Amino acid sequence: MMNVKSKLKRFWKLLGPGLITGASDDDPSGIATYSQAGAGFGLSTLWTALIAFPLMASIQQMCARIGLVTEQGLTGTLKKNYPRPVLYLMLLFSFPAIVMNIGADIAGMGAVGNLLFPKIEATYFSVLFTVILLVLIIYLPYQRIASILKYLCIVLLVYLIVPFLYHQDWLLILKSAFVPTIHFNKEFMGILVGILGTTISPYLFFWQASMEVEEMKHKKNHLMVNKKIINEMKQDVDFGMSFSGLVMFFIILTTGTVLYQGGVRQIDTVEQAAQALKPLAGNLAYLLFAIGVIGTGLLAIPVLSGSLSYIITETFGWEQGLDKKFHEAKAFYIVIAISLVLGLSLNYIGISPIKALIYTAILYGITAPVLIAIILHVSNNKAVMGRFTNSRTSNILGFLALIIMSLAAAVLLYLQFTT
Repeated sequence: MMNVKSKLKRFWKLLGPGLITGASDDDPSGIATYSQAGAGFGLSTLWTALIAFPLMASIQQMCARIGLVTEQGLTGTLKKNYPRPVLYLMLLFSFPAIVMNIGADIAGMGAVGNLLFPKIEATYFSVLFTVILLVLIIYLPYQRIASILKYLCIVLLVYLIVPFLYHQDWLLILKSAFVPTIHFNKEFMGILVGILGTTISPYLFFWQASMEVEEMKHKKNHLMVNKKIINEMKQDVDFGMSFSGLVMFFIILTTGTVLYQGGVRQIDTVEQAAQALKPLAGNLAYLLFAIGVIGTGLLAIPVLSGSLSYIITETFGWEQGLDKKFHEAKAFYIVIAISLVLGLSLNYIGISPIKALIYTAILYGITAPVLIAIILHVSNNKAVMGRFTNSRTSNILGFLALIIMSLAAAVLLYLQFTT
């Protein structure tokens, strides 16, 4: 018993950037997308969770390896090895996309807070969550932030409980998970693009690489990257991405059975999904779903704002790092503060959260294929990566992700400009 306990403790200690990155992928805006898929199409999109996992894991492993080997974030590596216009183009697309994502998440958390405490307006909750996050990010040291984010990942386990509170046809679930269903119409193709854009998001690429650099700074007696460090990173990333895929699977399962079968076919926001669950699956399912939204928002927003700040500060050569105090990296924390305030302000200037999600998906859809191509190029460049270039499996999965995301971007643009 003690041996199992010590193994679990060792494994938990091993988990870090990969787990946090994977869990933050299931943010309130992601939950809204998965809820739309489940409510609108039942279990027809359940298979996407299994397809997305190896693609997500392969790209995130490449980003992590780039961070470990170069001891720089992804932006720093692009700056050093690619023309400046490529870097500025990524910045141009990333800034508005990430800010709108933050805004959608803050709005979702505020709305769900209002559902739990109806006497307090959603806007007050949004402001409260923004202030709490800003204070924690600025005043807590990196290791404490990383520890809090790790434990916040546990909140996502609530989504694994909800489906069991409702009668399920498990044979149909297995069939839907392993036999892909595709409907060639605008609505279904649109939700497939939305799922891909939500799961394989560019901001996660930047965060993963930067966090590996941060982690290495805190490891004692580190001299150089070796196979042991690379293998530990792979375990961390694989676990994080599989955890993310599992949560995605269960959210689609919950909404695809409870809501779809209950006749609720249109879900535009996370609070609508939570409200719709209440009469169909009971108060406990409703409460767990709502608490999960707030927990994932508290996890994802530091990742979103942090990744944006790493992108900007590395681009301009400013001091950066969550391990630094405010006076040591003022620009880094000011960018985080600005991104949170701008995200919050979207609630007051007439941009609805659902529109913000659509705009975010478009920008992510356009930038993701370009970034994946660059990541593949860097990961195979021996001058940059030395003996830690991509394996054949990594390249196959990476190029598959590139092809699928490129097709998704083409479909996304086609749907936007022809309908």
